[in-house]
Order: sequence, then structure tokens, then C-alpha cells
Amino acid sequence: MANRAIKYRIYPTTEQSILFAKTFGCCRKVWNLMLSDKIEGYKVTSKFPAVTPAKYKKECPFLKEVDSLALANVQMNLQTAFSNRFNKKRKVKAGFPKFKSCKHSHKSFTTNCQYPKPSNKLKRPTIRLDDDGLILPKAGKVKAVVHRIPEDNWHIKSVTVSRESDGKFYASVLFEYENAVNTYAPDFDNAIGLDYASDGLYVDSNGNKGSDHKYYRESQRKLAKAQKVLSRRKGSKKNSAKSMNYLKQLRKVNKIHRHISNQRLDNLHKLSAKIANSHDIVCVEDLNMRSMSNKGFGNGKATLDNGYGMFLDFLSYKLHDRGKLLVKVDRWFPSSQICSCCGIRHSEMKDLAVRKMVCKCGLSIGRDHNAAINIKMEGLRILKSAA
Repeated sequence: MANRAIKYRIYPTTEQSILFAKTFGCCRKVWNLMLSDKIEGYKVTSKFPAVTPAKYKKECPFLKEVDSLALANVQMNLQTAFSNRFNKKRKVKAGFPKFKSCKHSHKSFTTNCQYPKPSNKLKRPTIRLDDDGLILPKAGKVKAVVHRIPEDNWHIKSVTVSRESDGKFYASVLFEYENAVNTYAPDFDNAIGLDYASDGLYVDSNGNKGSDHKYYRESQRKLAKAQKVLSRRKGSKKNSAKSMNYLKQLRKVNKIHRHISNQRLDNLHKLSAKIANSHDIVCVEDLNMRSMSNKGFGNGKATLDNGYGMFLDFLSYKLHDRGKLLVKVDRWFPSSQICSCCGIRHSEMKDLAVRKMVCKCGLSIGRDHNAAINIKMEGLRILKSAA
């Protein structure tokens, strides 16, 4: 079985928006209560006790107003957080679960779809997708833009309702379906190598640049102007009461941020789909983008504006769906120092200011183009050795 999620824009009514806001708050409340009881129980018994949301419904009757499965998913998420923290098999341990803040926590909840069974006596599934809406427990039918219709053999598994910083609501519907066996055989001659570039997202082994857009920088002046107005509003100081004008301007600032994010995501999806449709094997470097965006490199804004890590994630699942391959070359492979023609290593290429390689064999090529060719050859070598 395989899973696939489709994200729909939803338009809840005023009553539905209030219900969603209550559910966000109740999920956060249950998380904090369960985490607090686990910590207090460990201090007494040296073990983390098992707690459920039902324990708090008597002292907090407002928890009964929201979907019980949304609260049950909070319990599962907290248990997963503890498992990740104390799992000895994990190479990198996760941090200890933290309390959720009303101001800074992501506003979302997940509810599961229940299907008719003899035990529950349901007549139809609790979550259903209609032509112009989505039917959810407690909320009823919520108007939605159903831009994509799922296949007939796809079954709804769960729905995650979220509210973004600009006030828009979305529903991510997770479908479960039987995964068909892919018999596609990738062609080794139809391969391409990608080398990360700060000024163009990537340069491929054919010498083409990925994208010239820097969406954050393009909207930086507009964003700075809106933030300047926000800093003049009553409530901009810490611990001060927020005025209505402050909240209005804050929504404008958040809307600009969301627009930048949407532009970046749209561009990355288009580029990754183009590469996945036209090539069978894609070779890339396994880079640590968090380290590359720190102050030591001096180009953190450009690195984060590119979104290269998201680009690789999109490319990975798109290639997998098509039965194609993504090969990651070790990050310490000296792709920029090796001549792609004769194989001689040039130590002077360690200096990032040197943007062109000139070799004794007569090759004169751009730094990133040369690195992309070497990444392609190394990726194909890894594939052939593993076969």
C-alpha cells in the first residue's frame, strides 16, 4: 500500500472557522497537559506514565466540543516524539518534547476517516470529498476548491486542517491506494548531473542554469516597507496590547511572506517536474544545506532563498513515482577540483572565487559546469558498481 496527499484550499463559514480555532486550541491544550503529567509522573516513579485525552474531559468540558480523533492524534504525536527522543537505534536523537505556545505553534489538527463496519454501525465514511467541498466530522460540509480528483481506488485515510499565517485555511487529504509494480527500466544514457549554485539554484551537466529568480530579494523592498509600517503601530513593543491596526498590518506582512513562499514552491515544482519527465537518472550532491546557510559562508540569504533542499525532496518523489532514479554523491567528493576531461586534480579550485577551470589538457570550462559533469560520472559509477 502507498500513500499520497492532495492539498485543497478550503473556505469555511464563520461557525466552521470558530470550530477549527477551538480544535487548534484544544489540541495544543491536550498536548501541554499530557506532557506536563508525563514529566510530573517521571519525577515520582522514574517512568513516563501513559495518559489519554479522555482523562482531561471532566475538568475541561470544552474538549468535548471538538473532534475526539483530533485529540487522539495529539496523543499519538506525543508518543512518537518520546519514541524519537529515547530510541537507541537512531543515529541522531531528537530533542525532548516541548510545550506548545499559543503565539508560535503551527495551527493545525489531523482527524482520521472511519469507514462503515459492523462494530461502529456507520452508514458511510466520516470524511468524504465532494465536487465543491469536503465533509468533515463536527464541521459538516466545508466549501473547497477541488482542483484534483483522486483515482477511483484511492481511499481517504486522514485529513489535516491548517491555517496559515495569512489567515487562509487548507485541508491536506491523505489517500491510501494499492501501489502498482513499476517495471520501467531507467536508461543509463539518459542521465544528468546537477551541481548546486548560489546564483542559479543549480547548473546541470549540459551547462544549463536552473533559475534566475530570487523571490525574497525581489520582494524585499515591499516587505521592508510593510514591516516599517508595522513597527509604528500600537502593539509593536514586547508585552504591549495589540491594536486592531497592528493586527491588520501584521496580516499584510504575513501575506507578503506567503506570496514569496508560494512563488518559490511553484518554481521548484515546475523545475523538478521538468527534470523528472526528461531524464531517467539524476545525480546530485548530498549537501548539508543548514551548514551552508550559516554566517561562516556569508551567503545564507541566497541559500535559503533558493530552497535547494526542498527542490531535492520534490525531485526525489517525482522520480520515484515515474520509476526513475536519484543518485546522491558523497558531499566530500571533490567535484569542483577534478578536471572532467583528463581527471587531473586542481587544488587551486578550493578557492570559491575561482569561477573557471583551465586545465593543461586544453579544457576551459566553468566551475559549476565542470562539477556537474563530475557528479554525473560519479553517480553513474556508483549505480554500476551497486548493480
